[in-house]
Amino acid sequence: MPYVKVGQENSGSVELYYEDHGSGRPVVLIHGYPLSGRAWDRQVPALLDDGYRVITYDRRGFGNSSRPTTGYDYDTFATDLRVLLDTLDLRDVTLVGHSMGTGEVSRYLGRFGSARIASGVLVSPIPPFLLQTPDNADGVPASVFDGFIDAARKDTPAWMKGFLGNFYNFDKLRGTSVSDEAFQTSWNLAVTASATAAVACISTWETDFRPDLSAIDVPILAIHGDDDQVLPISKTTERLPAFVKDLDTVVIEGGPHAIPWTHAEQVTSALLKSLP
Repeated sequence: MPYVKVGQENSGSVELYYEDHGSGRPVVLIHGYPLSGRAWDRQVPALLDDGYRVITYDRRGFGNSSRPTTGYDYDTFATDLRVLLDTLDLRDVTLVGHSMGTGEVSRYLGRFGSARIASGVLVSPIPPFLLQTPDNADGVPASVFDGFIDAARKDTPAWMKGFLGNFYNFDKLRGTSVSDEAFQTSWNLAVTASATAAVACISTWETDFRPDLSAIDVPILAIHGDDDQVLPISKTTERLPAFVKDLDTVVIEGGPHAIPWTHAEQVTSALLKSLP
């Protein structure tokens, strides 16, 4: 299995597991919390069939990647992504993130620029800024995130199960676009995450991406379900036009947070239409 070294913790290397398939213009797919690169299984075949080179990877602490106790912040995540892009010498890349992965897209472009990047796609995005502050009165109170962290520390498996239920709107979509088997597969992916990552990543949801978004100089597509219970569209995508210069938006009716799975055809179609 291919790995790229992104750091060091004591005597051990910090390495990201990645998969690199196909040829043509590269598309890098960045997964959401608490899954892995396998979360893109319903998009990868279509992208390959359309002639793209497709790269997925597991964020540090998740999937088959290393499980360090440090580095769970968006500056580090974006630097990890940069190492991957530089190592593979990828150019004219479309960066596609889902959920937490949209933070990597935003921070990478804000911090490192677009020299290697042709466009970006934010699926169920976390930007621009979730935390309630004096200049972000409509944000989420810090006490909510503190409660999430406390729940994840006390009983990580129970926290994951509840989070995934909201991820899929399982109470509404079970037996339709979400089978018990699909939920179990996501559960299996989620429990590959280290306990450290499962807890530490929650605090990153408070990251302010507004300066990053304002610095982006490539086209951005946002794809969002209007029934997202994890990152409601009113708190996220509907606020993006104030910060992103070149933005298109696709809203998926009835879509939950996990639209790459539950509404795979619509997400894939929108993605393919946006690619250079």
